[in-house]
Formats: sequence, structure tokens, C-alpha cells
Amino acid sequence: MARARWAYLDRVLNRTGPFTDPDWVPGEAPLESLLRAKILVIGAGGLGCEILKNLALSGFTDIHVIDMDTIDVSNLNRQFLFRQADVGKPKAEVAARFVEKRVRGVRITPHCCKIQDMDEDYYMKFSMVICGLDSIEARRWINATLVGMVDADDPDSLKPLVDGGTEGFKGQARVVLPTMTSCIECQLDMHAPRAAVPLCTLATIPRQPQHCIEWAQIIAWEEERKDDVLDTDDPEHVSWLYSKALERANEFNIPGVTYSMTQGVVKNIIPAIASTNAIIAASCCNEAFKICTSSNPFLGTPESTNYMMFSGDDSIYTYTFEHLKKDDCPVCGNLARPLEVNPEITLREFIESLAERPEAQLKKPTLRSEAKSLYYQSPPQLEEQTRPNLDKKLSELVSNGEEVAVSDPAFQIDFKFKLVFKS
Repeated sequence: MARARWAYLDRVLNRTGPFTDPDWVPGEAPLESLLRAKILVIGAGGLGCEILKNLALSGFTDIHVIDMDTIDVSNLNRQFLFRQADVGKPKAEVAARFVEKRVRGVRITPHCCKIQDMDEDYYMKFSMVICGLDSIEARRWINATLVGMVDADDPDSLKPLVDGGTEGFKGQARVVLPTMTSCIECQLDMHAPRAAVPLCTLATIPRQPQHCIEWAQIIAWEEERKDDVLDTDDPEHVSWLYSKALERANEFNIPGVTYSMTQGVVKNIIPAIASTNAIIAASCCNEAFKICTSSNPFLGTPESTNYMMFSGDDSIYTYTFEHLKKDDCPVCGNLARPLEVNPEITLREFIESLAERPEAQLKKPTLRSEAKSLYYQSPPQLEEQTRPNLDKKLSELVSNGEEVAVSDPAFQIDFKFKLVFKS
């Protein structure tokens, strides 16, 4: 690597600063840590493009990127590593080749697959993981995986997770040290689920194109493809939903249903803004650089701030704070989380509420009490066997204060809730 190009890095790594630890030694050691680091970037979209570019220009030389999506025309206004000729090609591959071409010496290995396709041995290879995702479900999955990998007898098993997210002019960057600091599941209630549209509106008189898309996802899919698990990252599944939603919209003379809108609704994608992506990606890469070189304190240092919020809605505002670790977190805690419920509601109503509760956000839960199985989503035989419980009151099925284990096919963990009856 020609050092003249990296003179600005030398100024950071070859001298101490006002915030460096007194024991930190500048010079070759932090530079070697930077060159040896193996970084995994999850997502090559709006945030991911910025993150890959920033990492390469920060001196990281061994980067892997995972993204299963292909490039769409709608991506081109903000995902600046892509061009018109790239439409239809895998995002990970195009982004990797573009950055390698522009930054000499960096090696980026693309993977066009789901993060769930990789096992723990694969994730164990990396120094840290950086997420630039638009999916809460994917964040929760990788968070649970990294927490589960930690072995108290093996310090190298702890992989820092740097996570960035944007919603319009707002965004956040955070650092998770698995088992040591608050994890993404601890912070789930900060990502409130989208407001639900009444089922009767979807089923009878839709008023907006989004209603037609949700009808296709919630009602049409269950009626016509109940045996298939809906995968919102599968183009064939999204195309099917788009076709059904378009038919529904034409029936009620509702304009505006597009494939892009269908993707946005079923994946709960918030419109992205390039400037917000740039700010949050810069923050994430800044944290990655500090973690790798120890040149300055980073978000997530135990007993310090671990969460940065940014708002550009009205001028520019940032705020950092410590999000506390929760003892009843289903991923990194060891206690069942109390859940206050009305004992008179049915099990069906309780299951529906799990999708809307900020601390749960479970779409297809299977439930077991301490004494028996309450409801299984699959296989079909168990679903049929436990279906009668759906119309029973909670008070008939569980006792006050009883623990219930809840699992969801989107995640690899069991959630433990302690049901507390409202008086």
C-alpha cells in the first residue's frame, strides 16, 4: 500500500490525541490491526454502498459483503455504486467490483445469499460485523447469532456488531458487544411496528393502494398459498403479491399499486434519503475504525454511551446515550419478560397482539406453556390439533404468572414471556 495516499491515517495512528487511552501506543501496532481486520458488511443497498466505500478509504483491506438482492432502477438515485447497465445484477457483486476498482489494495468478497445461509463457523472468521439493513427481522437474526456464538473461554468468539439504520431524515448508529452491552433485542421497543390497518378494511373496502397490497399479503396469501412460507426477499413471492394487489386495486378503481410499492409495504421499507445514509454510514465506519485500532473511545465501551441518534427533520441534531442491558431480554438475558394481558381475550387475539407489541413483533408465533402446547403454526397436523385453543380465553389455558415460550420461524431463539393478568 502506497503510504502517501494514507497520510491522513498516519496522522491519526502515529500520535496520541485528547481522547486516546493513556496506555495506547501509536505507530505500527494499530496500523497492523487495521490491515489484519476481516470485516463483514451485511447489506449492499443505500447504507451498504456508503459503508463499503468508507471502509475501503479508511484503510481496511479485507472486507466481505452479503446481500441477496439484485439492482433495481429505483436504487440508482442513492445507491451510487450502481449504474443503469447494472440493473438486474447482484448488488453485492457489483458493489464489490466497483470499490475494488477505485481503491487499490482492498479485497472485497461478495456473497449473494441470505445471512441465514451462513453458519456460525463462517461468522467466527470476522473481526466485526457491520449492518446496513432495512429489515428488523434480519437485524434480530444476526444479533441472536452473534450473542449465541460467545464462549466465555474464548475471547475471539465475541464479535462486535456495528448497526446503522435510517428512516427518512432520521437515523441511528449503535455498537453492540454481545453479552456485555445492550443488544438489538434489548432495544427492540425503540423500533415500533407499523400501525396495523383493520382487517375489515382490507377485506371489504380498501381505500389506498397499500390496503390492496396488505390484503394480498395477509388474506390472499393465506387463502391460496397457505402451505408456503412467505419470503419477502424472494422475487417470485413479491411478484405474486404485486399481481394480486393490482387485481384488487383494479377491482376498486384504486391507482398507484407498483412492484416497488409492493416491496416497500411487505418489507416495511422506509423511503431512504442519500444524505442521511451518508451520515449514518460515516458514523458506523468511524466506530469500526476506533474499535479496530483502539485509537479513541467507541460507542459501546462498557459503562458508556452505546447509541447515537440523528435527526435532520428540523435543522441537525444528534444525541448519544447508554441503552441499558435488560435482564429479561430473550436473547442476552436470563429472565422471562413480564407481559400484561387481559385474561378474557382469546388465544387468537393474543397471538395477533404479538405482532403489534413493540417488545415482541412476532408474525407467526408458536406458543407453549409450562404444561402444554397452546398453538403450533406448523406442521399441519399439529396446527390442526391445537387450532381449537385459538377460540379459548387465556384464563382457560394458562394461569396468572405462568411462563409461555414463543418461537417464530423468522428467528432462531425462543422468547420467554411471563403472562401477568390485568386485574
